[in-house]
Amino acid sequence: QVQLVESGGGLVQAGGSLRLSCVASVRTFSNFAMGWFRQAPGKEREFVATIGWSDDSTYYRTYYADSVRGRFTISRDNAKNTVYLRMNSLKPEDTAVYYCAADTRSWRPAATSNYSNREKYNSWGQGTQVNVSS
Repeated sequence: QVQLVESGGGLVQAGGSLRLSCVASVRTFSNFAMGWFRQAPGKEREFVATIGWSDDSTYYRTYYADSVRGRFTISRDNAKNTVYLRMNSLKPEDTAVYYCAADTRSWRPAATSNYSNREKYNSWGQGTQVNVSS
């Protein structure tokens, strides 16, 4: 199983920005779909963003939850085995523990709404806390 280690969380004022990082301990990182989820106190873990492949597996494609589209950006650096989540215009309702996830069972899967489903991922990080003050 792949080890995923998140970092970059912290306390920020509303309207501010943070960048989360997730490093994966795997050699074939570039072929995996990666995702970010979050869980607020008392709530279910919810999808934030995913980065996978196009239908013809030739370029990366992204997919976002409606609540973060236009504010958050997921990206990856395969040379560093790292996926990022850039969060701009943060709101108090973005406060949560943010988790990195990987699907290591599929080779270059297409980034579609299917990857908003937690069951598509088989490896998870320990989470990093993000607090947004009003």
